Amino acid sequence: MSAMTVYEAALRHGSGTLVNQHGHAQTLPIALWSGEAGTADNALLDRCTGPTLDVGCGPGRMTAALTARGVPALGIDISALAVRMTTDRGGLALQRSIFHELPGAGRWQHVLLADGNVGIDGDPVHLLRRCRELLTAGGTILLDVGEPGSGLLVEKVRLEQAGRTSDWFRWCWVGTDVLAELALRAGLVVQQVWAVDGRWQGQLGISTASQDPT
Repeated sequence: MSAMTVYEAALRHGSGTLVNQHGHAQTLPIALWSGEAGTADNALLDRCTGPTLDVGCGPGRMTAALTARGVPALGIDISALAVRMTTDRGGLALQRSIFHELPGAGRWQHVLLADGNVGIDGDPVHLLRRCRELLTAGGTILLDVGEPGSGLLVEKVRLEQAGRTSDWFRWCWVGTDVLAELALRAGLVVQQVWAVDGRWQGQLGISTASQDPT
């Protein structure tokens, strides 16, 4: 079964589990995704002062919160259901992959990778390079990351929801301790790292170094 089918079932029913090849299961925090922006979310949102692209927007709490603040925001998600959930909350969203053509490329002031979405596609350097391409000069990438010492973990995982099981796909987890190295390889620099309500977060900017990041 496709990951999309199970992902949308998880969004629809409010429950789902991510399982790796060793059988370790991680419950998806869909209640958090579907709720209102909290204190840790606001630590990211407060740094979004201009047009913001919310990558992997899910049910749209971050996109909707920015819109309510009067900050121009666009959510993107590969799920049509997630897009509908976002627009139902008053946000603007498109069914689109981060790796496909997007509006405003090179003009976004901020790219948001909340809720561990730096793990998309299991290749953080490739993802961060793509996000860098979308930024305007002086723009930033704002993201949730893992705690210090958690390193970089790349795995094949699948989604499970009430008897539904998806095909395997790649995902990764990025700790604060490896963020600077990955950012450098993507032509970025870590500007700030902080923790709030048990969540570690970071802000990346475009590197001014003359070295070609590729």
